[in-house]
Amino acid sequence: MSGTDTAHKLIEATQELLWERGYVGTSPRAIQQRAGAGQGSMYHHFGGKPDLARAAVRKSAEEMRATADADLSREGSARERVRAYLGRERSVLRGCRIGGLAQDPDVIADPALRAHLRETFDWLRARLTEVLEEGRANGEFGPAFDPAGTAATIVAVVQGGYVLARSAGDPGPFHEATDGLLRLLDAHAAEPGSPS
Repeated sequence: MSGTDTAHKLIEATQELLWERGYVGTSPRAIQQRAGAGQGSMYHHFGGKPDLARAAVRKSAEEMRATADADLSREGSARERVRAYLGRERSVLRGCRIGGLAQDPDVIADPALRAHLRETFDWLRARLTEVLEEGRANGEFGPAFDPAGTAATIVAVVQGGYVLARSAGDPGPFHEATDGLLRLLDAHAAEPGSPS
């Protein structure tokens, strides 16, 4: 295994463990075991657990942005693109990799880790706002429609949906929340022929 492969496996192992166990529950030993790497390899590539955690959270944030952007950049109307984002296959009962970390006090206490979360959610709200503004400009929504407020609501509903589903041990509440949000979005659709 090359050094690059080892570093990649250590980051992936840390991503998974942070998602499963949180920061405190992610020990260097557990990371090494999950990655199939020795202690020397870990400390050769990373200064320690905090350094590795920052790399893992950064990678999780990049992956979340790439996945969301693929949904929001596809062909179709703004509502179709938001529907694709909300309807994408998710591991609902595992929760959101990024949103879950926002509930971890050790992550929130570290400004570098927290910055990745803030930047990711800021990006997501901005990207959704952009899509919804395009929809308003194309006449999908009336002039009173609020793209920025709606984008913030979408992010809050998705994150809250994860919490409801996890607490119920059932993905149903997540899907109920996102389906309800889509019905609200459809209710804001401009009537055909109405001025936009």
